[in-house]
Amino acid sequence: MKRSLSLFSLALALLLGAALTVGTPHFVQAQKKDDPVLARVNGVEIRQSDLDIAEADVGPSLQVQEPAARKEALLAYLIDLTALAQAASAKKLEGSAEFAARMAYAKNKVLMEALLGDITKTAATEAEMKKLYDESVAKTQPEEEVRARHILLKTEKEAQDVLAKLKAGADFEKLAREISTDPSAKTNGGDLEYFTKGQMVAEFSEAAFKLNKGQISAPVKTQFGFHVIKVEDKRSKPVPKYEEVKEQVQAFVVRKAQAELVMKIRGEAKIENLLKKEAPTPPSGQGRPQEEVILSAFNSCYGRAQVGFIRLGLF
Repeated sequence: MKRSLSLFSLALALLLGAALTVGTPHFVQAQKKDDPVLARVNGVEIRQSDLDIAEADVGPSLQVQEPAARKEALLAYLIDLTALAQAASAKKLEGSAEFAARMAYAKNKVLMEALLGDITKTAATEAEMKKLYDESVAKTQPEEEVRARHILLKTEKEAQDVLAKLKAGADFEKLAREISTDPSAKTNGGDLEYFTKGQMVAEFSEAAFKLNKGQISAPVKTQFGFHVIKVEDKRSKPVPKYEEVKEQVQAFVVRKAQAELVMKIRGEAKIENLLKKEAPTPPSGQGRPQEEVILSAFNSCYGRAQVGFIRLGLF
């Protein structure tokens, strides 16, 4: 009878001390019809589902992007992993206390990931996400934006000369394309599009936000040179539409639900923290909530950037 053993089954067998001998293994994962065998190592089958697990685990670190080459690289990794695991099992390395401790840790981590991952299926309902979005919109304070053009010059005299030409009726956009030292001005005519105060250097922002629509500034000195600024428009920064931030809302709702689950389970558990009695209190600003450590570990398994613990930055 053929042996069929996924990497998950292999790890479980090693954890429980089951040797990989000829015959049917003790723990065989139920195989789907769309889960083809990709390789065999001493009769042990490596399937597509194993490749999917490897992609989630080590895929983010791979430099290979071309799909076929990427799949081949992951399969080669799985073949080596399986062969080496078999060799380790043959030497009975799983019998050491260190191995048992590491496998127990790995098992707990996978179980934690499964539990936290499971909540993603139910937490982010459309109603919950829309509610959070509406609450965030209600709390958002309108922020002023300016749309401006500028002409950047090396000296104040050059800036004064340009200002004189503009007062005489010269076209601002045309001058920006012709003489501005800002490289992008040749294509955009000095258009900086909409920006808030914090997006520009202080001297530039202060001058731009003092102008009314259509007004042109006196030369403004910044670290880049001398600017002549024209305000094209002013408005309150529009709140993004729900569909534009839906993914961010979903990510926050899921992580909030995960954090609440962690706190609930910890609150219900009987915990005796012996280290806490000895450990000094970390200085202010150091140390993270325990929930964030757990969620960070969970997120890192999927190659995602860490999202702050219960921090909402939608707009």
